[in-house]
Amino acid sequence: MGRHSVKPAAKPRPKFLVPVVAIVVAFGLIAGGGYVVATSGILDATASTAQEPGCADPVAIDVVASASIADVVESIAADFDETGCTETSVASQSPADTAAVLASGGQIAADVWIPDGEVWVDRMYSVSSSLGRAAPRVDVDKPVASTPVIFATPAARAGDFGDSLSWTSILDAGVAAVLPDPEGSSASLAGLAALSDADGGDQRRLNAALIELGKAIPASTEAAFGSIVAAPKPTVAIASEHDVVEFNRAETGDQLAAVFPKDGTVSVGYPFVRVGNLSAEDGLTDAVNAFEAALRDAADVFTEAGFRDGKGEGVVTAPGIVATASPAPSADDAQNQLKLLRTWGVLTLRTRLLAVIDVSGSMEEPASNGLRRIDVFQQAAMGAVSKFSGEMELGVWIFSSGRNGDLDYEDLLPIEPLADAAHTQQIAGVIQSLPGRLGGGTALYDSTFAAVKRVRETYDADKINAVLLITDGKNEDDTEGLSLDQLLANLEQLQQEAPEQQVPVIMIGFGPDTDLDAMTKIAKVTGGAAYSAEKPEDLGTVLVDALTQRTCRPDCEG
Repeated sequence: MGRHSVKPAAKPRPKFLVPVVAIVVAFGLIAGGGYVVATSGILDATASTAQEPGCADPVAIDVVASASIADVVESIAADFDETGCTETSVASQSPADTAAVLASGGQIAADVWIPDGEVWVDRMYSVSSSLGRAAPRVDVDKPVASTPVIFATPAARAGDFGDSLSWTSILDAGVAAVLPDPEGSSASLAGLAALSDADGGDQRRLNAALIELGKAIPASTEAAFGSIVAAPKPTVAIASEHDVVEFNRAETGDQLAAVFPKDGTVSVGYPFVRVGNLSAEDGLTDAVNAFEAALRDAADVFTEAGFRDGKGEGVVTAPGIVATASPAPSADDAQNQLKLLRTWGVLTLRTRLLAVIDVSGSMEEPASNGLRRIDVFQQAAMGAVSKFSGEMELGVWIFSSGRNGDLDYEDLLPIEPLADAAHTQQIAGVIQSLPGRLGGGTALYDSTFAAVKRVRETYDADKINAVLLITDGKNEDDTEGLSLDQLLANLEQLQQEAPEQQVPVIMIGFGPDTDLDAMTKIAKVTGGAAYSAEKPEDLGTVLVDALTQRTCRPDCEG
């Protein structure tokens, strides 16, 4: 990728790089928008102080680099300073933090930024836009180094996978995998891009895989490596080749192997980014240009440190690394990576969900595949529950007319975390018991209103709060219960009373008798969504799709 550049006004330059106390914006972008949280961060700075003898006034070059590459950049900078009149300081900082400072209008004491992936530059632009600020002006040049995304596995168990390791095997849950949090790992984010490329255009397939990966999210690559070493069954971690090199060099006793996906992979590139107004008058422009050239001429130094060159080529010789591995192109579609990061954020948000299940007599009727409607629902429900992480909280109601005395609904299980094994087992028991609970008409409107009120009564502002209602029919309780107009008016009134406590209703109609028009109106007034599963085999897919898009309504894509 070539350069793109616009220069800002000059900023005061420190003579030496000092630690910077900055306002760091912690990113939390989800589909349709973003939010920011302010916290403080300090750059960890070191300086290369060697200079040409007799150089009275060296040009100061301040560099901020991702932690994974900062040490090798500092080593190259030290050699660079010995050959000319420069004094180069290298600071280590998370690219997310650096991007956050720039996006929020803060100043960093740097002329050069080397993040692990151009996606952080695009993220900086995206967040500055969401904050209503002018885009920071930087000059992005091609990567000076790169590292391919691989599957890390304990070396002793690498043979357990045969030749099955591929992105497709992760998509189809054929191989157990863990993914370090992509909010802080460029390799994880590039891995999401590789999964997206392999999904064949099937967004639901990708979402299901992300849900599976989201069941346990290691906070760091080191934590991911620890989990695969301790895992009872063969498990891989999505990481970078350089991560494996560093882990094995630490000699912890456990060695890892870097296995390349058989369907190809991508690389994380380290672009050279100029920051601020590089003044030609004091020689800074020429000095920075010379430093960039020095980095590009130091391919052997990067290779020794476990990196490849900026094009994804080169051979890394280290324990656990396949020296003949194919070149890997850069995952340079930064906008797609940002979109995937938003999707990941949606899928892994903590959620409180009340599932409200139709047990009217019509659920006894056969579906088109010969099974009863309730049997098809049981299969789909168990599959959906098994996909979600322990962070999700789930409760269960059932409904039909006259179900519980004067009430048309019955509270079977409270909303509690799926991490509670006993609660999850109770949910499985309730699902299995549904055929024995069938009877009555479809009291859709009263049950919907009661469910929304219940979730509002127990609302948790730190989580997504929603109702998931599954029905095979239309409301059959107009004479004694709420009409559709009354229900919509009541829901609107609740929203006006406490607009900050939105409870979207996700409605799934199952079978040919559902009232999709009414369901759509209910979903719209609550900010939810209405789905129709016309065929029995569609129900499982629709359940996953409905739940994966639970936080982005009404602006979901696809």
